[in-house]
Amino acid sequence: MIEYFQNNLWQLWTLIGVICLILELTSGDFFIMCFSIGAFITAIAAAFVPSFTVQVIAFAVASLLCLLFVRPVALKYFHRKDPDRQSNVDAMVGRKGVVTDDIPEKGHGRVKIDGDSWKACAIDGIAIEKGTKVEVTAIDSIIITVKPCE
Repeated sequence: MIEYFQNNLWQLWTLIGVICLILELTSGDFFIMCFSIGAFITAIAAAFVPSFTVQVIAFAVASLLCLLFVRPVALKYFHRKDPDRQSNVDAMVGRKGVVTDDIPEKGHGRVKIDGDSWKACAIDGIAIEKGTKVEVTAIDSIIITVKPCE
């Protein structure tokens, strides 16, 4: 039985490659895909090199090279239509939420956006009541500026 596994390690590497491809579907950032490519390259190498140690080294080298050279090209290619893609805090501008604590005139209240509570002030210092739907117009550190939705 052990001899079978030693002679057919390519099946294990192929299985690892397929599992990594499935996991990549959940992330979409082309990170796990590099390990999948490394596993497929190692599956091919396993047909010619019976040493498991050499196969592990081949997997590590192929995955590292993929992370360094293939991933940046893939990210650039798949995100080329959106060069100004915002992330993290910058992506908050334009989001909509609900006031959970009244925002007094020229004061601060709280706004809930996608389950997160943010300290907020109103644009032009106006007062906004609890329950009002608002839109984020700016962000300064951890305080968002909002205006009522129309």
